[in-house]
Amino acid sequence: MLRRPVESAQFTSWTYTERARRAGLLPSLGTIGDPYDNAVAEAFWARMQAELLDRQRWRTRVELANAIFEYIEGFYNRHRRHSALDYLSPIQFEATHPSSPFSSPPSP
Repeated sequence: MLRRPVESAQFTSWTYTERARRAGLLPSLGTIGDPYDNAVAEAFWARMQAELLDRQRWRTRVELANAIFEYIEGFYNRHRRHSALDYLSPIQFEATHPSSPFSSPPSP
């Protein structure tokens, strides 16, 4: 039986799922031992966990939601380079690859 590396196990572990559930969140990744996952999504959650969530605590869910929004829109999409996007930020990638399958569809 082939197994994935240990680091991905944290996102399907009972502890992680229970922590999310106590926070009122529903994890969207697979179940324990589920081989059908999304490596890009797992990488995002791992980075947000290490770069934001493990570094401080918030008093309210609103503060946490605002911090997550700021992390995604203020840092992750604008400045963080992604190996899956030729080491560009998502904003830079979309600007330089307008016809990419990763791009948003044109507005009507």
